[in-house]
Amino acid sequence: MSRPIARVLALLELLQSGGIRTVAELADRLDVDERTVRRYVDHLLDLDVPVESVRGRYGGYRLAAGYRMPPLMLSDDEALAVLLGLVAGQRAGLMTATGMASETAAAKIRRVLPERLGRRLDAVLGSLTFTAPPGEPASPETTVLLTIADAVSRHRPVSIRYTAADGRRSERTFHPYGLVAHSGRWYVTGADPAIGEDRTLRLDRIAGARTLPGSFEPPAGLDPAERVLSGLATAPYRHEVTLRIQGTTEQIRTRLPAGVAIVTEPPSASGADAEIERWSRVELRAERLDWLPAVLASLDLPFVIERPDELRDLVAALADRLTDSARRMCW
Repeated sequence: MSRPIARVLALLELLQSGGIRTVAELADRLDVDERTVRRYVDHLLDLDVPVESVRGRYGGYRLAAGYRMPPLMLSDDEALAVLLGLVAGQRAGLMTATGMASETAAAKIRRVLPERLGRRLDAVLGSLTFTAPPGEPASPETTVLLTIADAVSRHRPVSIRYTAADGRRSERTFHPYGLVAHSGRWYVTGADPAIGEDRTLRLDRIAGARTLPGSFEPPAGLDPAERVLSGLATAPYRHEVTLRIQGTTEQIRTRLPAGVAIVTEPPSASGADAEIERWSRVELRAERLDWLPAVLASLDLPFVIERPDELRDLVAALADRLTDSARRMCW
């Protein structure tokens, strides 16, 4: 590669790092004079790279949004970060429904890498394993994700076509507060003005979304992630479970995370009452109860089952099995 072309590409890489770069700064970084920098910028403009000239005391050049992506210059660290991000996102199930996009993007990046760097990245990706199983494919449509994200940022209502867990389909107006990625799925939390309630919806169950006229004001101090986790913990499953556990929220969360259970600690005590062990109230809903006794045992904290009685029988049965195993002798 001739030296002028190499410097033009180096200029592009500097501009892609963001912000406004002064002519003097660019000349110093490229080891050329300021007139040559302006000539290099003209070369980029001839290639349809959207370089903007910013006037004023702190003016210079910056890369503007264009109608297409210009040639992308990545350092070794940046190339590794992009490829690992694509692999991790695909593994976690956090890609859009056009799942091939991540694979083709990774292939394009890998194809243009220098041989030396390509071998190093192949070594990383080839030796990488995950302890968690691949995420269940439940990806939203790209257009749905982008439309709702735009509505969230501009506080605009959207019209959506939604399929509920039981297969019922509906078209509704929705006021989206925020997007949340949790356990390999995308969720949107917001308000359904037709019923006057807040709802948490899975994005992969939204077949279409379009922005509506008007705007809304989201609640002050809103935490979308907390709302999604609380909504998952109170979803209408078959069993409603209420427990008292002698421990703090932090201790209980090690086995019963926020997306599974709601933990309420008693008010802080003072004086002699502070010495009394605190019992937290734990509420959760579940379709099945057979997994819960082992989780409660693994907490290794005293607990009381308020409801349902069926859970008491399951805990007692687990205790009997553990006792039998403890007394069994090897032969």
